[in-house]
Amino acid sequence: MTSARLIDISQTLRPGLPVWPGDTAFGLERTWALSDDCPVNVSRLTLSTHSGAHADAPLHYDPRGADMALVGLAPYLGGVQVVDVSACGPRRICVEDLAERLAQGVQRVIIKTFARFPLDQWVDEYATPDPSLIAHLAARGVVLIGTDAPSLDPLTSKDLPSHHAVRRAGMAILEGLVLDEAGEGLYDLIALPLKIAGADASPVRAVLRVLNDEVAP
Repeated sequence: MTSARLIDISQTLRPGLPVWPGDTAFGLERTWALSDDCPVNVSRLTLSTHSGAHADAPLHYDPRGADMALVGLAPYLGGVQVVDVSACGPRRICVEDLAERLAQGVQRVIIKTFARFPLDQWVDEYATPDPSLIAHLAARGVVLIGTDAPSLDPLTSKDLPSHHAVRRAGMAILEGLVLDEAGEGLYDLIALPLKIAGADASPVRAVLRVLNDEVAP
């Protein structure tokens, strides 16, 4: 049997989870509790669709876009390259930052922007991919772009140019990944969103899989 090592790149959903300013805080309430009269624990969740590591549906930034129940799953499964740009600081990441570092034929790219992920605090300034970089990736056949940042666009952006570059290219988005244990290189990505009708996004349990220290492209 082939051995596999998994690197969990998800945030833990929990009370106190940092969320986008003004968005819904995470909450868990026990609605049924184990007792002499009840055989099970059951809980109610309160959370944003953008809690923790999550996939954006096109509906998030396009009023005519597909909701989370309609997006295809193929982009969220398969070979991926992690590229570390954490030394660049909180700015737009350009084509020149990645172009010479991308593997031939790579179809999924995850950008590591934090040297250490801010698990317990919200960060207003973070690095984001320039729209021209997204167009470049799409031209190379990339079908998914991921990041450890909370968004592909800056906090104060109102026109979301990088999201709309993704829309034009028909790419998928992952945001809020935790890449502290993931060095640069090739992996298998598994990050399926929940099938939620009408949802603009979904939390994901995102993992990188290493097979004998090598991953298929």
